[in-house]
Amino acid sequence: MTRLAYRFRDPALGQLALTHRSAGKPNNERLEFLGDALLGVVVAELLYEAHPHASEGELSRLRAQLVNGQALAVIARELELGDELKLGSGELKSGGFRRDSILADAFEALVAAVYLDAGFEGCRDVVRALFEPLVAAIPRSSKDAKTRLQELVQGKGWPLPQYELVDSHGEDHAKTFDVICEITEPTAIRAEGRGSSRRAAEQEAAETVLHRLQELQD
Repeated sequence: MTRLAYRFRDPALGQLALTHRSAGKPNNERLEFLGDALLGVVVAELLYEAHPHASEGELSRLRAQLVNGQALAVIARELELGDELKLGSGELKSGGFRRDSILADAFEALVAAVYLDAGFEGCRDVVRALFEPLVAAIPRSSKDAKTRLQELVQGKGWPLPQYELVDSHGEDHAKTFDVICEITEPTAIRAEGRGSSRRAAEQEAAETVLHRLQELQD
């Protein structure tokens, strides 16, 4: 079954993971929910290890590049999940086995099925094997988040980002700063960053704005 490097102890779990809701019940919808969460955890762990100096915002942006419908559909095609999907007649006639959303959902469900069959460590091993090459291949900009955000808005002709220090607290030798970064185009986005310096807080806020801009484009 499929090209996934895993053999199920309980084959029924693998079959359920590849059963779309159009085929009736039981189907893979609940497994999709669980698989999405598991993918988020394991890919976050990989990114945390691979990029020890990345901010929270940058790690979130990188994870969003790897864990989204289009990216997961690519993996599903490589695993040839479409050939194994159980679809209702309507989805089958309309080519549902080629649709990104159905393939991505099936991959998430398959991850959850491995978890239920082998436990977290077994699931983690399977996901890490699939995503380690993808994490290694992600290009990272050498420019910091504030620079990238400024270059982006300038290139589009949008107003420059505005930064506002909203709070600072703690002892002088260990202060924490809270900063707001705000843009008004292409839509109003306001994000908060926190850091041990005002600059670090601005960088985190800018990274979050960049991430939200990317989500708008996806």
